[in-house]
Amino acid sequence: MKVKARHTGVIATLMMVGLLGACSTLRTDYVKQPSKALPPATTTPSGRYIRAEANQHVDESGFRLLTLSNNALMSRVALADHAQHSIDLQYYIFNNDATGRLVAQHLLAAADRGVRVRLLVDDISATNAIDMLDALDAHPNIEVRLFNPFHTRKPSLVSKTTQFLLDAHRLNRRMHNKSYIVDGNVAIVGGRNIGDAYFDASNDTNFRDLDLIAIGPVVKQASHAFDEYWNCDAALPVQAFQGKHASHYDLAQLRVDLGRDARKFAQSDYAQATLDKLPNGPSGDRPGAWFWGSATLVADQPAKIDASKEETRALRIGPQIKSMTDQAKQDVLLISPYFIPGDDGTHYLTDMVSRGVTVKVLTNSLASTDEAAVHAGYSRYRRALLEGGVQLYELRPAAASGEQPATSKGTSSGVGLHAKAIVVDGQLVFIGSMNMDQRSKLLNTEMGLIVDCPALAVAVTNFFDTAIQPNSAYHVTLSEPHGGRMQWQDSENGKLVNYHRDPKASTKRRLEVYMLRFMPIEGML
Repeated sequence: MKVKARHTGVIATLMMVGLLGACSTLRTDYVKQPSKALPPATTTPSGRYIRAEANQHVDESGFRLLTLSNNALMSRVALADHAQHSIDLQYYIFNNDATGRLVAQHLLAAADRGVRVRLLVDDISATNAIDMLDALDAHPNIEVRLFNPFHTRKPSLVSKTTQFLLDAHRLNRRMHNKSYIVDGNVAIVGGRNIGDAYFDASNDTNFRDLDLIAIGPVVKQASHAFDEYWNCDAALPVQAFQGKHASHYDLAQLRVDLGRDARKFAQSDYAQATLDKLPNGPSGDRPGAWFWGSATLVADQPAKIDASKEETRALRIGPQIKSMTDQAKQDVLLISPYFIPGDDGTHYLTDMVSRGVTVKVLTNSLASTDEAAVHAGYSRYRRALLEGGVQLYELRPAAASGEQPATSKGTSSGVGLHAKAIVVDGQLVFIGSMNMDQRSKLLNTEMGLIVDCPALAVAVTNFFDTAIQPNSAYHVTLSEPHGGRMQWQDSENGKLVNYHRDPKASTKRRLEVYMLRFMPIEGML
């Protein structure tokens, strides 16, 4: 057996060498220069405005809720355009598509003005954008780093799969954080990545999502969290890959291409819809109303990706989120696209109901998600949750008619849920990147904001209540309290309709989910 194991190791090594030999390989010994967030800009127009606002609310932070997708995009663009000192971005996905290139163009324009730009992207989906990121990195004021990168710069599907098989413990752990910090004064934290589907600009499925624009003391906490990730061992510069990198000629070409793409984007129907709505929408650099309250930015420690399960509790935000929900006396609203509570989570929620707390959950339906394995994990606990009194709502794949109430205009063929939020007793709010599943709890790194603010809680509750209306979501119930048949209720042409199996899903998808329910994959979801 020892000889066989040795031979297996040799074969695995040869496979890796063969896969990496023709590619740009990663130098794990690359020496990177640490850096920290610049001090908040207090003498700029935006800085003076934000300081004046914050001075009226000592020890509190201000927030604006981004529910409309085009406001979420254009707020990022507007903040980049007003930046004068620094922009720090941390994302799980930064796509090389229309909206990703639009954001890149405005980051490049800011760098041309002398603004320091630090961009940290998880490497899991960076392949298609790596040339653009590499060209941006050629700018003297822009540095791009990749979190937990593969060993090759642009791995093929075969290479990526093989690396996963040989290095699963490391590569299965990803940075799921999302933050966007400008001049140390304003931050956007929430669920959206950078890409068309997150801003309702995709021709395929688009996502309902939530972000918070934040000003005040909590922004300093966001900057501190960014620095910890930026300087950690798992974050490596794109320059750490051996081989040829983008030159100033490549950057010049990218500048031309991004300008052309931006002009094309400005002429689109999406841009016109954005212009129609943006004047009434929130952004972080203009006067207007803010939600004020005490707030804490919670973020997993980067070391979470290296630690064993026994070691991770002190590195995770889960206990802080649980401490928030433990306070519930009246009601808890949970929004999570991936909702796999497990046995412990199911008992926790049903026990909450048994002591008089109303618990409502909004997640994806089988028809509104491509993640069959995730839905299989959720479906294992659905009946137990219903029998325990938890109220379940599953987002429909598209509205019955017209525009999605909680999103901007779009022409997509479907809608999926991507928002992650919790409201406790109409007072405490969590908005961030963390799904309610084992992957978010134990494998990925996550972050978010916990805010004590009844007015913000009302706004998020309104988002929830709109999303669970019969024309937007299925209400899942039992025909009898115990042992009854599961049923899904929605509205078609103004009439309530009941289904007795996952609606709008093909027989093939239902069979796939049924089979996956019996596979031991929950810990990886």
